Amino acid sequence: MANITAAEVNQLRKQTGAGMMDCKKALVEAEGDFEKAIDILRKKGQKLASNRADREANEGVVLAKTSADQKVAAIIMLNCETDFVAKNQEMIDFTNKLLDAGLNNGCKSVEELNALSLDGRKIQEHVIDMIGKTGEKLDLAKFEIINGEITFAYIHPGNRVASVAAFNKADIADIETAGKDVVMQIAAMAPVALDQSGVSEELKQREIEIGKDQARQEGKAEELLEKIAMGKLNKFFKESTLLSQDFIKDGKKNVQQMLAGYDKDLTVIDFKRYALA
Repeated sequence: MANITAAEVNQLRKQTGAGMMDCKKALVEAEGDFEKAIDILRKKGQKLASNRADREANEGVVLAKTSADQKVAAIIMLNCETDFVAKNQEMIDFTNKLLDAGLNNGCKSVEELNALSLDGRKIQEHVIDMIGKTGEKLDLAKFEIINGEITFAYIHPGNRVASVAAFNKADIADIETAGKDVVMQIAAMAPVALDQSGVSEELKQREIEIGKDQARQEGKAEELLEKIAMGKLNKFFKESTLLSQDFIKDGKKNVQQMLAGYDKDLTVIDFKRYALA
């Protein structure tokens, strides 16, 4: 049996991020060979990933940021099993590393991000390594980017909700204030689309049927149900589409009217919002 020193264990721990006992066991099994020990730790992560495949991963880290020129914004959700792991700084740093990789390499989806090579290995393999470190199931659940003349990002304290927004114009006085207000609005009010035209037919029909059922239960005449349901649908558009929502800082105007106060043509062209349940 190889004589494994504390210094060697610590070196492997620093190199891999695995726990001290795991590093010692791996070095003993590898008879002191560092490369073999690293492979053993990676295999341990893969085995753990397989063992935990049926576990629920409902906690996690949600982050967002913009590129240096603010033309692109990215948002990510990395799920784990417990709030304890989600709040661990190493988990947050790891999520940030994935976010940076996706943003800097122009990845447009989780699939593209997982396939991306980082430090000589695919992102998917790095996630498996992290499973070995945390002892929990991890799931790179979501990743997207948006583009615009200028973009903004917001992370609500606690890393459970984040949002990004892209605008059609950048050279406007106080655009930073407008942008920050919009991404905070998105985070707080969870709009489903930019405006009425962005709401899917499926969602519209669902809201109409819900409106009819509510009116029917209230005893309204059958011939009035369609009209009542359409009224409720219009209310849904006002409350659930970003540009029509009441501005959270001034309920006397909606978001589009707020933006018109900066420039009559200023508007949001795209947004994303991720939130843990």
